[in-house]
Amino acid sequence: MRKIILVAASCIAIAAVAFSQTVNAQSTMVDGQVTRIDQAAGKITMRHGPIKSLDMDAMTMVFRVQDPAMLKGVKVGDKVKFEADRVNGQITVTKMQRAK
Repeated sequence: MRKIILVAASCIAIAAVAFSQTVNAQSTMVDGQVTRIDQAAGKITMRHGPIKSLDMDAMTMVFRVQDPAMLKGVKVGDKVKFEADRVNGQITVTKMQRAK
């Protein structure tokens, strides 16, 4: 009986960790709106909400994109969800999708 309780408690703990990581991953996505795209330079300008992972307030700014192909899926005016991080010392969009 004691073994069953330990196994059940372990399963609950593992599920809680997995759930918190999923929620954490979803909460890192930031809302933004595309205001300019510079395909040649691999940059995008967006008005965005706070980026907690970078301790950044809401503003409009230019970002580099990690993969220039990301720019082909959006146009000026699109609302997006994105993740940004410091890559080689520059704030870079690492993931982006059009908002629903």
